[in-house]
Amino acid sequence: MHNQVYRNSAFFPFDESKEVNSLAAGLTFSLNDAPHPLCLLAAGELQLYLQHQQEWTHNFGLSSDIEGTIIGKMFGVLIVRTKRNELGYLAAFSGKLAGGNHHAKFVPPIFDGLAEGGFVNAGMTKLTQINEEISLLESYKNEAYDEEIRLLKILRKTHSISLQNKIFEQYHFLNKASESKSLIEIFEDTPYKKPPAGAGECAAPKLLQYAFRHEMEPLALAEFWWGLSPKSASWKHGHFYNPCQEKCAPILTHMLAG
Repeated sequence: MHNQVYRNSAFFPFDESKEVNSLAAGLTFSLNDAPHPLCLLAAGELQLYLQHQQEWTHNFGLSSDIEGTIIGKMFGVLIVRTKRNELGYLAAFSGKLAGGNHHAKFVPPIFDGLAEGGFVNAGMTKLTQINEEISLLESYKNEAYDEEIRLLKILRKTHSISLQNKIFEQYHFLNKASESKSLIEIFEDTPYKKPPAGAGECAAPKLLQYAFRHEMEPLALAEFWWGLSPKSASWKHGHFYNPCQEKCAPILTHMLAG
C-alpha cells in the first residue's frame, strides 16, 4: 500500500488512485462526523499491524500468551495532506504503549516524561522515598511518630502537586496558524480551571501537533479502542469513539481554531 521510502516515517502515504483521490476531494475536517472511509482504510491497516507486529509487547488482553496487567488502549489515525500534496495518514496511541512513548509507526508525544535524566523520574523517585518513609513509620504503630507522619503526608501532597504542575508546564499545543498555547492557559477558561491528569496524552492532540509542526493539512480523524477494558465497560474492542470531552475538548478547541 505504501512506498518503501516512508517505511520509517510517521507519515504513511496512500497509493495514488482515482478512488483514494475522489474520497479525499472536498474533505473538510470535523470531529463530529462518522469515521470517513479513508480513516477506515488507515485504521484497518493499523489494526493489522497491531495484530502481527513483533517489535514490542503490550498486554491488550487479547492473547493468553502475554503476561502482565491488561491495558486496553485508544489509537487514532489522522488523514493528512502534505505540503507536497501527498495524501496519507498519521497514527498515534493514548498515554504510553508497552511502557514507552516512542515506537515506530507512531507520532511522538507532546512531552516525553520518561526521558532519561528528566525531572519527572527524579520527582517520582522522591515521591517513592516519602511513601516508603511513611509506610515504615506507620508500621511501628507508635503514637510518637504521628506528627512526623502528618508532616510527611503534607510534604508528599505538596511535592505531588508541584511535580504535576511542572509537567503541565511542558505541554504546548500548536494550531493551524502555528500559534502555541500552554496546557495551563488552555484549561484556565474551563469550569475546572486546571488540567486533569493525563491531559495532552490522548491520540488526537498528538496527531494534530505532528501535522501542524510538519505543515500537513488535517482532513479526517478517527479513534478506536483496542483490547479489553477491565476498568470501564464503555470501551469496546475495535469500536470507534469521538475524542474525550474532559481532557481533549478544550485542547482541540484551541488546536482547531481558525
